[in-house]
Amino acid sequence: MVVEKVWLTGSAVWIRTDDGREACEHFADYPRLRAAKPSQRANYKTDAYGINWPDIDEDLCFEGFFQTKERTELYRIFMAHPELNASAVARRLGISQSLFAQYISGAKKPSDSRLEEIYATIRTIGKELTRIPKVEPTIA
Repeated sequence: MVVEKVWLTGSAVWIRTDDGREACEHFADYPRLRAAKPSQRANYKTDAYGINWPDIDEDLCFEGFFQTKERTELYRIFMAHPELNASAVARRLGISQSLFAQYISGAKKPSDSRLEEIYATIRTIGKELTRIPKVEPTIA
């Protein structure tokens, strides 16, 4: 697929392919895009595979625009916990952000072993967060 045009409306990002097909993804479906300022949404980069918003660390793959959205468990985890940074998780795993975005969107299915590696990495992040020491209030 070759995307020839990308544009934003007040509620979605749209693409048009070289064969004339158009599709959109709604900001409301992506917590970081939903919460982003218009200037942050307007600052995006594209490559042959998708769109990246560096200010909010969000990625969407072009293939996902035209696929029926299967709400995978990974999708549900990242929608329920927008504080999880998908790009940072991808970097920890040593996989491309674009591929990881495709796993989350359901555009691609990770192998069982890769899926367990993803879950283990998310659990490790959670464990690391629980080890942050409690700050006791100081009495003046």
